[in-house]
Amino acid sequence: MLTKENFVGIWAGIPVAWNEDESFDEKTYRQDVERCCMAGVLGVYTGGTTGEFYAQEFEEFCRITDATIAECKNAGVPVMIGCTSTYTNGVIRKALYAVERGADAIQLALPFWLSVPDDCVVSFFYDVSKATGKIPISIYCAGDRMKKNLPVKLLNEINKSVPSVYHIKGINVPDDEKEIAVQELSINFNIFVGEHLLSRLGRYGAIGSCSSLVYLNPAILLYMQKLLFEKNWTELDLWCEKISKIIFEGLRPVLEKGCEDSAVDRLIGRAAGFLKTSLRCRKPYPFCTQQDLEDFRNWLKNNYPEFLDLNWKK
Repeated sequence: MLTKENFVGIWAGIPVAWNEDESFDEKTYRQDVERCCMAGVLGVYTGGTTGEFYAQEFEEFCRITDATIAECKNAGVPVMIGCTSTYTNGVIRKALYAVERGADAIQLALPFWLSVPDDCVVSFFYDVSKATGKIPISIYCAGDRMKKNLPVKLLNEINKSVPSVYHIKGINVPDDEKEIAVQELSINFNIFVGEHLLSRLGRYGAIGSCSSLVYLNPAILLYMQKLLFEKNWTELDLWCEKISKIIFEGLRPVLEKGCEDSAVDRLIGRAAGFLKTSLRCRKPYPFCTQQDLEDFRNWLKNNYPEFLDLNWKK
């Protein structure tokens, strides 16, 4: 059972594998989930932006949820399912299905088509928790995609009214306010941040990451997890600097051409061959090309070849 004590570390945020006709490639997807489990991640997660929750009908959500949970349960690895929707009952419908199938946690962003007023935010999480019981709920602080940022005070009000909400993915505050926000929130929440921020914000209480870079090279990210748990900031600083350069330099060409999130994460997973998913996202969203993949591999080879070595050991 997930608790505040063990809902920590590096979790793999998995993209969904699609066939050329954009149908669900279940065989490849199951293999990718199994591969992440066998690599030793502390949990697997789908149904966020990387998992393209916004591009799925409910029946597809059910198939993907079934496949994810089945592979994780078979491997004995905790699993979190993103259940975001544009309205409360849509979230509850997804969440009840995930809970019934055996999810260990659910993740929710606020409904995002219209902005949710402050006085409706707490009641939204309360309503979902009331319907789903005591399952841990993670808040996906998706910033402008939710049309609002959730300030520290409001997040703590959510936790006070809905104790099962004790996990946050992302911190959407100005960069110079991140440390104090993490320090204040980590009293009530487990904070997951981007891999490049693990050392900087780990000093203030961040405790993990919903990661895509873990399936670039699992051994390296799990070593970074070890350093985080040990609070070995000096060595973790060096690895986070490499991760920052991969994100902001190595991936810059595909980001500049309009690829983001799921498209970029597929590129990352394919770079060293760890994931077998296609590069394809569902239309109308752009995705990376085979040439983009080759260019990124070459950049890694010239700068950080250790990330292409799936047999890497410290």
